[in-house]
Amino acid sequence: MKKIFISSDHAGYKLKEDIKIFLNKKKYNFTDLGPDNDNRVDYPDFAHKVAKKVKINKNHVGILVCGSGMGMNIAANRHKNIRAAQCFNLKSTKLSRLHNDANIITLGSRLLKKKNVMNMINIFLKTKFDGGRHTKRIKKI
Repeated sequence: MKKIFISSDHAGYKLKEDIKIFLNKKKYNFTDLGPDNDNRVDYPDFAHKVAKKVKINKNHVGILVCGSGMGMNIAANRHKNIRAAQCFNLKSTKLSRLHNDANIITLGSRLLKKKNVMNMINIFLKTKFDGGRHTKRIKKI
């Protein structure tokens, strides 16, 4: 089973807590890297924590939540071998795994509905990379 690392900033804290409940119900192995409350924090600090954990093992994945999903995405993608995908719907989530072998999903708590987020996470965690012609492209990143 994959190891999942999850984190947020203050804007994504509530949704992160809801995601943790979902992951617990599904019996996924995850570690919350903070924050522990919704006090104001700087999103890059938490994006870097998750990215560092995910790049240790190719089977590790991450979930990052901030207000838009964009800040976390930019910060996480600064790390070598990280392919963070900002996802907006079920299709973008599925394609991020199938074609891009995304290892971190970034989500915007101010842009997405909770129900959709849980479906997106389910797809992200269950979808396998297609490989094939996409492998060559991934190696160019």
